[in-house]
Amino acid sequence: MSEQVNRAELHVNEEPRNDFIDTAVGFGVFFGVLMLIFIAAVVIKLFAG
Repeated sequence: MSEQVNRAELHVNEEPRNDFIDTAVGFGVFFGVLMLIFIAAVVIKLFAG
């Protein structure tokens, strides 16, 4: 009977990610979407009178 031992330090991350860059991109995209919504609302408000 053989035991399979899972050792965390031997695990190779298949897709390494930079968490800071991921977070920064996420904030940037979120800001961009909110900015587009804001600009659209202002344009609609201006044309709607």
